[in-house]
Parts: sequence; C-alpha cells; structure tokens
Amino acid sequence: MKIIVKVKANAKEEKVERVSQATLALFGLQKDMEIYKVSVKEPPVDGKANNAVIKALAKYFETSPSCVTLVSGQISKQKIFEISD
Repeated sequence: MKIIVKVKANAKEEKVERVSQATLALFGLQKDMEIYKVSVKEPPVDGKANNAVIKALAKYFETSPSCVTLVSGQISKQKIFEISD
C-alpha cells in the first residue's frame, strides 16, 4: 500500500493522523491513496526526520520499520511511502 505523508519536523510531540483520501489520475488510471500527517521531534537534517517518520509509521501500522519504504520526497515535506506486509 502506498500513502502520501505530509511531514512536520521539529514538532513538540510525535503523532500520526489520517487526514483524507486522495484520488490520483495517472496515465488514465485512477488510484486512491490515503493522506497522513506525521509530526516528529527530529530535525530535517541528515535524514533524521525521515528515519523518525519511518519508525512512527511502523508503530502506527503495527509493522516492522523494514516494511516501510520512502518512495519519493527525500527532501520534501510531502512524501510517498510504501508499506508492505
């Protein structure tokens, strides 16, 4: 499953919340992706915030951090993650 994540680094508390569901129309195909807002305490330096987001999503979806992969948005506030079983 792929999800869109809006990241807030340097937050006071860590939390994950489902915001909505977006419908993307790519190449004539419609794909529904859920949008999540993730707040982490780590700063966006040297990938620290990305690693914290991976851990927070793994905890939220009750899976291992190795099952959460950053697909795109390495240096952006909006990212796409893939969560595998």
